[in-house]
Amino acid sequence: MKIGLISDLHSNREALNAVLEHLRDQEVDKIYCLGDVVGYGPEPEFCVDVVRGHAELCLMGNHDDALFRSAADFNPHARGAIEYTRTRMQPKWYSSGEKKERWSWLEKLPLSHQEGRFLFVHGSPRDPVREYVLPTDGYLNPEKLRSIFDSFEGVALAGHTHHPGIHDEALRFHGLDGEDSCTMELPSDEKFFVNVGSVGQPRDGDNRACYAILEPDAVTWHRVPYDYRETMNKILATRELSELLARRLQVGK
Repeated sequence: MKIGLISDLHSNREALNAVLEHLRDQEVDKIYCLGDVVGYGPEPEFCVDVVRGHAELCLMGNHDDALFRSAADFNPHARGAIEYTRTRMQPKWYSSGEKKERWSWLEKLPLSHQEGRFLFVHGSPRDPVREYVLPTDGYLNPEKLRSIFDSFEGVALAGHTHHPGIHDEALRFHGLDGEDSCTMELPSDEKFFVNVGSVGQPRDGDNRACYAILEPDAVTWHRVPYDYRETMNKILATRELSELLARRLQVGK
């Protein structure tokens, strides 16, 4: 088993294309997407179509979910992006079949997926869509993190925070520290919570796209440079998406 794991694409065409190009050389057996295909970025339709064509599995992220329910708990920048995305993507009765199929596919995304000892979610095992498991939880909120570890067996893998790394059973977080690639072991007799990072909007201070490759006893992250300035220009050109959503791509925050 060798699975390419992508998450938090956020309608970023340039980042997604760069990651898929990098993945072609990794000889993975399949690709899973852990959610948030849309939101924040300027090209949601493109990203949805690419994931539909390349990923064997895609889970529901909180931004995907917000298209159909509510973005009331989002900040104004994120909420505005959901409104932008919904206006572009929600079909009318006279819309093309392609547009209706794309919308229906998003609405029916599963919340989680179990495969052997691996549990795949977007957020956390307790709340697969919306709960954040933060790098700081081990020392700022250890009771929360211990409860999360008690809620699953084996290895849980998620996205959502845009911070790649791994929590071990001692509640320590191990990040990537700016490396181009980083491999961490997953011994079969231990539990781990793995964050695969974000393709389309990294927030750990590294503006390169991030994805992971899962093997039976290890996970490897890769950082991939992409033309973030092109994505920034597209965001600004919409005149609807917040300028902040463009600026943050440059700094990876």
